[in-house]
Amino acid sequence: MNPLTVPTPATTPASIPVLVPAPTPVHLDIAESGPVLHVRLAPSAQDDTLSAAVLDELIAVLDGLHERPDIRILVLSSHGDDFSLGADRQEYQDALTTDPTGAALRRIADKAHRMCQGLENTHAITIARLHGKVVGAGLALAAYCDLRAGADTCRFRMPEVGVGLAPTWGGAMGRLISEAGAARIRELMLTCEVFDAVTAHRLGLLHKVAPLDELDDTVAAWTRPLARRSPEALVLTKRMLTGYAKATRTADIALLDAHLLTAQLTAPRTSM
Repeated sequence: MNPLTVPTPATTPASIPVLVPAPTPVHLDIAESGPVLHVRLAPSAQDDTLSAAVLDELIAVLDGLHERPDIRILVLSSHGDDFSLGADRQEYQDALTTDPTGAALRRIADKAHRMCQGLENTHAITIARLHGKVVGAGLALAAYCDLRAGADTCRFRMPEVGVGLAPTWGGAMGRLISEAGAARIRELMLTCEVFDAVTAHRLGLLHKVAPLDELDDTVAAWTRPLARRSPEALVLTKRMLTGYAKATRTADIALLDAHLLTAQLTAPRTSM
């Protein structure tokens, strides 16, 4: 059962809060260990894409954390062979087929922005545990985590330009630039070059690199001391860091990403 709870409309006196279990997630595996919440993508180990259904469940988890100050750390990982292969592009095409105006596609894209903002703004310290391929939206998702550890066999790629799309998922361009620097992110986005864990570490996209069989120990080396820290000191420091990072991108246009993506995909195709 999903350990997170959500308020339900009161049918008893207002002084007695009523909490019911949140719907059991289908696309996530969720477990608690003291103050640590473990959220794993692809519980069937077969679907490594970030579909709208996955985003809905991640948003629900992050919203639920507002009522769980006892959860201090969120570890995001995956059961699949890869951490994430990115957005579900077939879902984009299906949304356009169903609604050629692009309104349905915008709703999907807006979910990505809401989820990324939820990661950035939650009180919990967020940790990405990465393995296998970390592609496109998967890298964006990881970039919004506070700390990132990856297996030495990880392979990263930003493929959007190569498949004819602008990198507009979740407002991640600004986050990636503030984390790794404009020059290298520009190169990797324009060339769609595959890069390894060592390169990701050098750029600041990974804080730690470890052999796959030591990756859990690497993450635990963070969670154990974090669990002992003052909760108020942690959340205040996280929000200060977020504020300073956002100050470097005062012209943040992330809210336009859904519109930019939809405008591009609904535009008539012209031959060159």
